Amino acid sequence: MSDPSTTLLNTPLDALHRELDAKMVPFAGYDMPVQYPLGVLKEHEQTRARAGLFDVSHMGQAYLKGSEAIAAIETLVPGDIDGLAGDGVRYTLLTNDRGGIIDDLMVSKFDGDLFLVFNAACKEQDIAHITAGVGDRAKLEVIEDRALIALQGPVAADVLARFIPAARHMSFMTIARLHWGDVECIITRSGYTGEDGYEISIPAGDAENICRLLLGEEEVEACGLGARDSLRLEAGLCLYGNDIDQNTTPIEAGLTWVVGKRRREDRGFPGADIIVQQIADKSAKKRVGIRPDGRAPARAGTEITDADGNVVGIITSGGFGPTAGGPVAMGYVPTDMAAPDTEIGLSVRGKILPARIAKMPIVPHRYHKD
Repeated sequence: MSDPSTTLLNTPLDALHRELDAKMVPFAGYDMPVQYPLGVLKEHEQTRARAGLFDVSHMGQAYLKGSEAIAAIETLVPGDIDGLAGDGVRYTLLTNDRGGIIDDLMVSKFDGDLFLVFNAACKEQDIAHITAGVGDRAKLEVIEDRALIALQGPVAADVLARFIPAARHMSFMTIARLHWGDVECIITRSGYTGEDGYEISIPAGDAENICRLLLGEEEVEACGLGARDSLRLEAGLCLYGNDIDQNTTPIEAGLTWVVGKRRREDRGFPGADIIVQQIADKSAKKRVGIRPDGRAPARAGTEITDADGNVVGIITSGGFGPTAGGPVAMGYVPTDMAAPDTEIGLSVRGKILPARIAKMPIVPHRYHKD
């Protein structure tokens, strides 16, 4: 969370949030809706059952342009960007020389350029890092005049197709430039809830009207950061700064799949030798899903203990999982304790409460697959 004493930025949808009586909180330097009158629990359930509409305009958007853009970005990330289809989207990571994660981001091939979306809290450092890293091989153009919304849930495709019929035919992790009337939208079939859905980049001046139209559909409700967090936690998706950071490698984070096969061989990205070595030999620790027994949630910072009461790890994200029907968490434990159903303890208010390692995702993903 941001320091509430600092001046907060607003997204293009700020007036709409307030009209909808959202509870606003400081987050990553922005004034953002954490929930609406429906409440976090019902917003979570709404997204799982029908469709939730989220404002994610605080995130960074940019184009990376130039004939060497792909080669340049591959010097900064372990993902195989060159191997993407012409309309493909890839989740990848900026890594440092120690193999740590500077940030996670989405990279799309788009009209001969790359379209990037990165975290709000890391926006300025990412822009500086990418600009310095690509040098004169490519040009990073930060997009300042577009909102970004996420329409997520099992009926998201049905709803969006009423306004943009072609969106229904998009495959998971693809990007398209489509028009809502005369409004140009950049749409990816992606999201961070574990559900099917879309992220839609819209000119800032058109964002409120488009959101009103979506919210006018009976299946759609406005949802805030609270539901977004509980949804991604059940889906086993990392929150930067909690579950991954500059001292965590992709292998420790359970993100080995992000490191492309070709990239493991060419090793042309920061920290490659360390990361490839960990793939071969396994890392000392690993991010795991955790199901506490009982009803008490285990929050970030909770210590994890082994059967003898020794502290062996820490919870990085935790809370109540509405779909899971109880508390859920993620954290790091020694790799030899990472198998599902391994019994562990959680130190909560001076007591050791029983828990077990759980297979992730705790709630199965329901992405659209052709």
